[in-house]
Amino acid sequence: MDKAELLGNLPATLRDELVDEYNKLTKNYRESKWEPSEMSGGKICEIVYSILDGFTKGNFPSRSFKPDNMVDACKALEQTPSSFKRTVRIQIPRVLVALYEVRNNRGAGHVGGDVDPNHMDATYVLASAKWLMAELIRLFHDVDTVTANEAVELLTERETPMIWNINGLKRVLDVSLNKRDQTLVLLYGIPSAKDTELSTWVEHSNLSVYRKKILVEGHKQRLWEYDQNNLTVTISRLGSELAEKILEVANKPV
Repeated sequence: MDKAELLGNLPATLRDELVDEYNKLTKNYRESKWEPSEMSGGKICEIVYSILDGFTKGNFPSRSFKPDNMVDACKALEQTPSSFKRTVRIQIPRVLVALYEVRNNRGAGHVGGDVDPNHMDATYVLASAKWLMAELIRLFHDVDTVTANEAVELLTERETPMIWNINGLKRVLDVSLNKRDQTLVLLYGIPSAKDTELSTWVEHSNLSVYRKKILVEGHKQRLWEYDQNNLTVTISRLGSELAEKILEVANKPV
């Protein structure tokens, strides 16, 4: 699934703004850049509000915009006819108000906030933004919450300096990693790939052996889902957590 399929009912400009800003947030969070993370949370609020405003009015704006007063604008959404789902009228707007408060009054958007940008606030921003993304996917793609959450993971770009992109190929620069761990690192960067791609990228000498010894075994361990009909491999939450531990160890200074 890509963003056009998951959020296909949205104008391409709004869809791209939303996904791009979310990926900026996750990248900054991974790099411990708390203030940019919190600023991206504020921009996501404005994009999501623009989507809800257009959806309830039956006319999406060509681009996102900043309401004059986010609190009042979100309260106005609560007056939307009950024919719209409660998440549109109540739940998402109230999350937007709380998330926007972090951007405006916790030291990220302006000087003089109660606290400086920090890990705790950035973690809250990331979790809230992820919830908003999943709700929009659930709303516009008509899926359950589990599928929506998994879809958010598929839309998340994870850049890591351990992966080298060269001539259309991907290489894991730490050659000390075994083939399973190299596969995990690759899937962490792009959550889903063809088995033939992965075999080529880790330079396994035998595709059949790679499928049986690495992909099937990893599937049994729930590190990834190996769809042997479509020949695709999709990393699981467990696999992502293990990949992060591998990257953390590899990135520690000697």
